[in-house]
Amino acid sequence: MQIVSKVNNKKRVNIKTLIKVSLLGGIAFLIYALNFPVFFAPGFLKWDPSEIPALIAGFSLGPVAGVGVIFVKNIIHLFKTETFGVGELSNFIIGTSYVLTASLIYRYNKTKKGALLGLAVGTIAMTIAGALSNYYMIIPFYAKVMGFSTEAIIGMGTIVNKNIVDMRTLIILGITPFNLFKGVTVSAITLLIYKKVAPLLNK
Repeated sequence: MQIVSKVNNKKRVNIKTLIKVSLLGGIAFLIYALNFPVFFAPGFLKWDPSEIPALIAGFSLGPVAGVGVIFVKNIIHLFKTETFGVGELSNFIIGTSYVLTASLIYRYNKTKKGALLGLAVGTIAMTIAGALSNYYMIIPFYAKVMGFSTEAIIGMGTIVNKNIVDMRTLIILGITPFNLFKGVTVSAITLLIYKKVAPLLNK
C-alpha cells in the first residue's frame, strides 16, 4: 500500500508540474508578442522577454520544466509563424541554451550568487549558441525557406551598422551584441520578480 501511495503521489506531482509548465508556456507565448526592435541590431531581430517564464520554471521546478516552457511557447507560436518555423527553431535553440544552463547551475547552488552565476553563464551560452546556430544553420536555412539571398539578410545589418558587410561581421556586430543585451536585460528582470512569483508555483 505504501508503494502504491508513493506512485500515486509521484503521478500527482508530475501532473501538477505539467500543468504549471503548460500555463507558463502559454504566458511565455503571450509575452512573445511583446517584441521591440533594438536600434543597434538588424531588423529581423526583435527583443522580447518571453524567456522569463521559462527561467522561473527552470529555477522553481527544474531545468527540464524550463525547457518545456520554451517548447510549449514555440509550438503554440508555430500556428502563427511567418518564417515557416525557422524563427521558432532559432528561438528554441537559443532560449534552451540560456534557460537550461542557468537553471542547471542554480539547481546545485540555490542562492542569490548561484542565480547570478547561472544567469551570467546562461547569457554567455545563449550568445555562443546564437552565433554558431545562425552562422551555420539558421540564416542559410531562413534564406532558403524564405527565398532570400544571404546578401539581402546581411544588407539588413548594414542598414544599422555600415561595418556589417558579410556573414562574419553580421554575427559579430549584429547578432552577438543583441543576444548579450537580451541576456542581461531578461536576467535583470527575472532577478527582480523571481522571489515574488516562485512561491505561487511551489504551492
